[in-house]
Amino acid sequence: MKFAIYGAGAIGAWMGAKLSLAGEDVALIARGPHLAAMQENGVTVHSPDGDFNAKVFATDDAKKVGVADVVVLAVKAHGLPAIAPLLGPLLGRETVVLPAQNGIPWWYFHRHGGPWDGTRLESVDPDGILERHIPNEDIIGCVVYPAANIVAPGVIEHAEGNRFSLGELDGTTSERAKALSAALGNARMRAPIRSNIRQEIWVKLMGNLAFNPISALTRAGMAEIARDRDASALARAMMEEAHAVANSFGIEVPISIDQRMAGAENVGDHKTSMLQDVETARPIEIGGLVGVVLELGKIAGVPMPYTSAVYACAKLLGTKTLETAGR
Repeated sequence: MKFAIYGAGAIGAWMGAKLSLAGEDVALIARGPHLAAMQENGVTVHSPDGDFNAKVFATDDAKKVGVADVVVLAVKAHGLPAIAPLLGPLLGRETVVLPAQNGIPWWYFHRHGGPWDGTRLESVDPDGILERHIPNEDIIGCVVYPAANIVAPGVIEHAEGNRFSLGELDGTTSERAKALSAALGNARMRAPIRSNIRQEIWVKLMGNLAFNPISALTRAGMAEIARDRDASALARAMMEEAHAVANSFGIEVPISIDQRMAGAENVGDHKTSMLQDVETARPIEIGGLVGVVLELGKIAGVPMPYTSAVYACAKLLGTKTLETAGR
């Protein structure tokens, strides 16, 4: 299969390198020093599963790639509106688009069925730009579990995880999903096909919704938040609100808040991605992780006072961080 990975940062470059070593036709679309390093030296990966280097075609121009069988969107949610108009050269009649973002995706209500079918979420698809440029029928849902960082241009440190859960938006098990799952599996990544991909999105989101913004505001790691009486109470309150929203849309989250808090404490003083973004003065994922859940809460009529307060503070923090850095 021909894969185009748009936004080949840590996860995208790691994924592309593994696919390339497995014999797939891979193109990485990136920019800056990271792109230059990958063009010159390939992708170098340090991983508990073994270190390796893969020579992979890399470019900053989708026109140089052409139509792909699978387009992986590996940028963060807030970066999607900027790249959506540039995807045209990659998309053919049979192309699968695999969005690989955290949080509630813009396509959440597409092929959803019921009274909300087709509802557009303004917080993750402002002005409908993603709907206009990415055909709904091309999308296969995805929940991303690997953790990785760029430690130097072209060099990826893969910390853990190799699962990309897949799911057609209407819950069917299609031949194209089977083919994609097989290709990822052949590259030593796990890609189970889920009949309810939206439930798994909520399962992963629950922890991110609370721990990411609280950690960004306090500079505390996950275990510190879980052990602190007041911070853990706030995290629990936010997750309770999110559970209520999920339930209102027919989603039963199979992991309890107690289990989530215990898991966070077991992780240790891990810095969340949002805290890392604040420390490096990068835009934070506040819209896709928190703002969109508030939008869903408004649609469902579920009050979310704790989440609203944390969102307001974290959003302002993100803005001030970029201003201070001159971005």
